[in-house]
Amino acid sequence: MALRLGDILVEKKIITAYELEQAVKEQQKTKEPLGSVLVRMGFISERQLLQILAEQQGISFVEFKDIRIDENAVKSVPAKFAVHYKVMPIAIDGHLLTIATSNPFDMWPVDDLETNLGFRVERVLSSSSDILEMIRKYYGVGADTIEKILAEESKESRAEEAQPEKVEDLTKMATDASVIKLVNQILQQAINDRATDIHIERFREDLRLRYRIDGILYDTQIAGEIRYLYNAIISRIKIMSGLNIIERRIPQDGRAKVKIGSEEYDLRISILPTLYGENIVIRILPTTMLFNISQLGLSKQYREIFEQLLKKPHGIIFLTGPTGSGKTTTLYACLSMLNTRERKIITIEDPIEYELGGISQLQIKPSIGFTFATALRSVLRHDPDIIMVGEVRDFEAAEITIQTALTGHLVFSTLHTNDAATGATRLIDIGIEPYLVASSVEAFIAQRLVRVICEHCKTDVTAQSQDAVRNIEKDLKMDRKDIRISKGKGCKACNFTGYMGRTAIYEILLVRDEVRGLINQKASSDIIRKKAVELGMNTLKQDGWSKVIGGVTTPEEVLRVTHLED
Repeated sequence: MALRLGDILVEKKIITAYELEQAVKEQQKTKEPLGSVLVRMGFISERQLLQILAEQQGISFVEFKDIRIDENAVKSVPAKFAVHYKVMPIAIDGHLLTIATSNPFDMWPVDDLETNLGFRVERVLSSSSDILEMIRKYYGVGADTIEKILAEESKESRAEEAQPEKVEDLTKMATDASVIKLVNQILQQAINDRATDIHIERFREDLRLRYRIDGILYDTQIAGEIRYLYNAIISRIKIMSGLNIIERRIPQDGRAKVKIGSEEYDLRISILPTLYGENIVIRILPTTMLFNISQLGLSKQYREIFEQLLKKPHGIIFLTGPTGSGKTTTLYACLSMLNTRERKIITIEDPIEYELGGISQLQIKPSIGFTFATALRSVLRHDPDIIMVGEVRDFEAAEITIQTALTGHLVFSTLHTNDAATGATRLIDIGIEPYLVASSVEAFIAQRLVRVICEHCKTDVTAQSQDAVRNIEKDLKMDRKDIRISKGKGCKACNFTGYMGRTAIYEILLVRDEVRGLINQKASSDIIRKKAVELGMNTLKQDGWSKVIGGVTTPEEVLRVTHLED
């Protein structure tokens, strides 16, 4: 007589008799399969359970990393079958189709596939999470929804998909439950993948979906047929963000708030008309986010400098760097630290990225003449202690910002320069007198974001990174034997990139007397930079190297974001 599952697990010493007894009691209450109860109670892993079940049922257990999936098998099984039954086709030989399932007792997928598709089906076991990952990889985001929508449309309507639809047709498509579900699936997958942006781009024969994860854009697998739903997707996103559904000639910007699972997210939506249609970028922002200066990645030395700067009663602190370098996050962290009931803080932004409780935030609107400069004039009448100006873009905004600092306010703002030293010369170039820059600015802080090594697959690669070791030895003047370099091998947790998350590297140029003298003399940025280094400033690259030897990031990441300073 064949042993029951529980007896096999006890016999193989995977669980104890006591654990089996507890699981059986729970099973009697919930009526779940014993294996599911054991996994839920943490007595065994799903992988252990499936290996035993495979042995018990006389079928194979597979891991997808060890096999090659036959794309002909994938093409033979519609997405709706794979998604509905959570099975993954892996091989086909004539009329014999092999599928992976995580439930050996569910025969409905086999019956349905054999009846509807005419195959003889053979099963192997694999974990449910791996199967779902493979379905997304090979079929694409929302593949079953795309199939369902297209199945309801005629071939004639598909052939005319490039033609402009009537307004009522667009609205009907965009409010269809399946299209709403498809857009939600795209958003859900982006959030699951930790993406900060979604890019939907239209080309002559193609529709591309990309997610930006840790600052890098990655293609996302999608069904080719999604191009037939391009107009419906665009229209749905426009309706969500309150944009003009029929306007396709000019750029449009909007925002929406969505709830995915238990979390709410703000979406910043930008639509740009291109040669073959409108491109969309969706920025994903959590509605609630804690900004803490201790989480910025500051070294101990730079943390102390930051805290001293934030105690200044007046003056300007400029953050410099290109778009996407984390300047806004750093500014918000500073404001959060200063945000007390004794202080009035006002920000002028374009756009407002996050809502900060207790801080008055203004959104500029250049189309109606409400610019940074005009906003600043009005803000001063509200007697703020601290002001944040999102960006100094021109002479007028720079002049008023500096006058504000000279009249006793602490001001934070940003400049688009490659390093800290160039901040001073940029202000002079746009027409600000050198003495005003020297007397009002307390510090120029340059920053970049580098990807953090995945802790799940970190490994030592010092021996293979001798060029990096030599660079670190030279720039930090360290003994070679003290230098250790790590990298991520790539694993499931980090989507095989070797990185998970980002942190900042900094360069803080304090405007001391020696630097003020050079600014007054209109010295070049190279001379100002050289003097700042003599006074103890660590460059972006040096701060990056410190994070490399600390096991936080890799030499490749530091070089990727600091190459402009070479």
